Amino acid sequence: MKVWSTLSREDHTLKVEHCSLKIEYQKFPFKFVRSNLKKMSTLTAGLIILSYFLVLIFISIITSKGSNNDTFFLGNRKAPWYIISIGMIGSSLSGVTFISVPGWVEASHFTYLQMVMGFVLGYVVIANILLPLYYRLNVTSIYSYLNGRFGIFSYKSGSMLFIISKLVGAAARMYLMASVLQLIIADPLNIPFPITVFVSIGLIWFYTFKGGIKTIIWTDTLQTVMMFSALLITIFYIAKDLNLGAIGIFNTIKNSDYSNIFIWSDWKASNHFLKQFFAGMFTTIVMTGLDQDMMQKNLACKNLKDAKKNVYSYGIGFLPVNILFLSLGVLLIIFAQQNGIEIPARGDDLYPTLALGGHLPYAVGVLFLLGLTSAAYSSADSALASLTTAFSIDILQIEKLSSVKAKKYRIISHIAFSIIFALLIISFRLFNSSSIIDTIYTLAGYTYGPLLGLFAFGLFTKYQIKDKLVLLAVIIPPVVTGILDFNSQNWFEISFGYEKLIINGFITFLILLSIKKSNQD
Repeated sequence: MKVWSTLSREDHTLKVEHCSLKIEYQKFPFKFVRSNLKKMSTLTAGLIILSYFLVLIFISIITSKGSNNDTFFLGNRKAPWYIISIGMIGSSLSGVTFISVPGWVEASHFTYLQMVMGFVLGYVVIANILLPLYYRLNVTSIYSYLNGRFGIFSYKSGSMLFIISKLVGAAARMYLMASVLQLIIADPLNIPFPITVFVSIGLIWFYTFKGGIKTIIWTDTLQTVMMFSALLITIFYIAKDLNLGAIGIFNTIKNSDYSNIFIWSDWKASNHFLKQFFAGMFTTIVMTGLDQDMMQKNLACKNLKDAKKNVYSYGIGFLPVNILFLSLGVLLIIFAQQNGIEIPARGDDLYPTLALGGHLPYAVGVLFLLGLTSAAYSSADSALASLTTAFSIDILQIEKLSSVKAKKYRIISHIAFSIIFALLIISFRLFNSSSIIDTIYTLAGYTYGPLLGLFAFGLFTKYQIKDKLVLLAVIIPPVVTGILDFNSQNWFEISFGYEKLIINGFITFLILLSIKKSNQD
């Protein structure tokens, strides 16, 4: 029985032929090329994922005992920092990262490490500036800081920026996983894509609706372990096939054409070291330090000291983790070349093609599927919890309600965001371009930029602003940044990369400076 696929670049149509059955999918984000050897059956894949979710549900039952709103939002602030740290690595590395980072190697080599180095410095800023602020204010939603500093309009604007960005970004990440499930499980059973999506999101809702962040902290830990098991086992089997020991792996990667890290020669290039480094630093500050999703787990620590330990440990851990993923990318390329396997045109297809195509041992395919599922769901579950938190606390202000009403509105919000989340994933299927990872980082540059400007202005100046005019600082900077980005090559002969986030935040800062209150106001 043969299963193969082809991708037409002109109309982005994926045609999958399965024996005599032919099915077409419009605008599918990537292609899988699977050989007829050691092919994972639909039943096997389904049983693997079902077993995985049964474990998550079991963890949920244990951790959600005696749950309440405080348990859902902050886990009663009793979570061990080292458990949170392990889980946060997994939730930071989404399913897109799990596939894309090894796939970037052929085009970008190890230059992604320039950005990762910036990540590490960003975590130092978070640990020493933002975390002390949040713990001093004893906040549940980090955007409540803006209420005390500037006023209700700034507070609501900050929270809505997060909600919009997290919804679309998390949906883009989850879309990749839903597409994988559709191809290897749902399609052979003639299950429509919308049903696949709603079942996937329904499972997340089921194991998080009661325990919330308390459950997610423990399930994320399991998911991180599964993801790294897949990574390390894949490296082990490839090294074994290539007859490489630890030193041999190091020398092979070092002597390959893909090992260069630093770009210093062309300062106008989007991947110049300084641009990548500072873009990485500020990306971490906003996508972790100013992100309710990520900071909600830090706030679940017992105290500030433990929260700092958490940030330092997983922040420093990002460097070796990404080195491993990039190293895997090099080994995958060399493995494919030495075994006469055609390297896919799209980098994102490299890892799944080799893992699920029968080119590596069956165990690698099983662990790849578990690792990808873990990476995707560890991002999605915490995203749903943080969206529910931000909307419940910031918009509905349920802390002002009775405990019964507060719980009711929190559950309704959780269900509503689950439905919106599913609908967004389905819309990606209909309208999305081929680059998911670029969509995520581009969106972050535009939506988190104003958040960066708002928090920076609050922390580093003593000015008050005309709070009702804060919408100018939220709407104008992304528009101006977009215009600059679109015309940068023609106007300045410069290519903007992820530093758009910094530009956006700087413009926001200037607008806030222009609407500051005078002494007479």
